[in-house]
Amino acid sequence: MAPAKKKAEQEKRTIVFVDEAGFYLLPMIVRTYALRGQTPVLRVELTRDHLSAIGGMTQHGQMFMQMQERAYKAEDVVRFLRLLLRKIPGPLLVIWDGSSIHRADVVKQFLSSPMGKRVHLERLPGYAPELNPQEQVWNLLKRRELKNRCCQNLAHLGQELVRAKERLRHRKEILQHCFSHALAEV
Repeated sequence: MAPAKKKAEQEKRTIVFVDEAGFYLLPMIVRTYALRGQTPVLRVELTRDHLSAIGGMTQHGQMFMQMQERAYKAEDVVRFLRLLLRKIPGPLLVIWDGSSIHRADVVKQFLSSPMGKRVHLERLPGYAPELNPQEQVWNLLKRRELKNRCCQNLAHLGQELVRAKERLRHRKEILQHCFSHALAEV
């Protein structure tokens, strides 16, 4: 990744780390406090319903995210790349994992289009989530911002996720720390 970082600096590309995650109705249980003898109990319906999210972050602490109620496909990835191109001026270096939806023909066709020419893609090495700061953002959202949060349905979960993202978005120093930690691993 070091050559990709150097190339991005030479070409004045904005580096964007991209990743996908799932958010379930079941809460992420973390340690909490309660009065002695009054163990807190969370009651939720067991379900596999979830929101799929795709997110990206830049070295300046900018966050971008899209959500939907189904798993992401290559067409959805292209839609997210278009969002990044609308929101971030200039050429981009998108760094992501080797997921099959990232290597699909639809993505390749988009990259060969005039709009897609602004995007250069780099793959992270396999099994290296510590190199992607977006993984740390997902962890912060799940384990800090949404901890012990019970949602009645996917719409409620979506609202809570947007609120959590907005709270985290304003904490630039934490986001920049995630980014610098990932680049230090290179």
